[in-house]
Amino acid sequence: MPKIADPYVIHYPEIVALSDLEGRRVELVEFFDCTGGAMWARHHYTKSPLVESARVVGATMRYLLRPGKVELPLQGSTFAAGITGVTVEKDEIAISYLGLGGGGVGASICRSTAKGVLRCETDPSGGGKVAGSTVWLPRRERVLIGIDDTDTQEEGATWTLAHNIARTVEDDRSRYLSHTIVQLFPVPFRTKNCVATVCEFATSDPGGLVAGYRDLLERYTLSKETGMAVYRGFDPSHLLPFGRKVQREQVSSEELGGVLDGRMQAIMKGRGLMGAVAAIPFSTRYTEAIEPWNGNG
Repeated sequence: MPKIADPYVIHYPEIVALSDLEGRRVELVEFFDCTGGAMWARHHYTKSPLVESARVVGATMRYLLRPGKVELPLQGSTFAAGITGVTVEKDEIAISYLGLGGGGVGASICRSTAKGVLRCETDPSGGGKVAGSTVWLPRRERVLIGIDDTDTQEEGATWTLAHNIARTVEDDRSRYLSHTIVQLFPVPFRTKNCVATVCEFATSDPGGLVAGYRDLLERYTLSKETGMAVYRGFDPSHLLPFGRKVQREQVSSEELGGVLDGRMQAIMKGRGLMGAVAAIPFSTRYTEAIEPWNGNG
């Protein structure tokens, strides 16, 4: 009969934390193996004053947090676990969890053993105990890489190349978080479907990440019109009006130049740069990203 090494522990595969430049906003990204446990945690953790929102992206739960420390009025069944502390330091982000009973198991040993944890302090847990942990994670920043126009009428597909490069450049300093396909206006010079792709990373080495991605894109692209854009910042939503316009109509290069600034860099400047930039604000906005052009402009 097979044996279970830890019958009362489910180990989170990985935990990643990233923040804005000022350290005022934090996104906690928990990769989960047990869907039920992750959904239970979301229900309870969002009751913490430090949690502004929580959403599921693929096999991750994403908590938008604000720094601080709070006391949680935990109560069985109704508020059984939560996040009690968020601290942003120069190179690290510390997250403190607390829970009752099984919620304490999740708040302590289940998270403290995750990949990405630099060190931890963990209480004994199980049964009816109140238990928790503090985990220290590398402080990372969000980097979004948009690409477009890598294929030809004969071969290739941008979305597959984008994903395969992202997987290849991923390392301990740069974690690949998401991949979003973005439907664009069907311009006359499109290959076929006219979609761009944006890949999201949490990284402590943005320069190395971008250089590695660019090198592989230059090596494997099949087009002379490839575009690659890079956004470094916590929230690209201010770019949504531009992205939506590129979804609705053909946009001029002058308008494109207006959105290139200190946070947005043009890395490869072929004709596909328009789609590469437009894709970036749709990162993880999957439904909105793939809504097709309806012909109404």
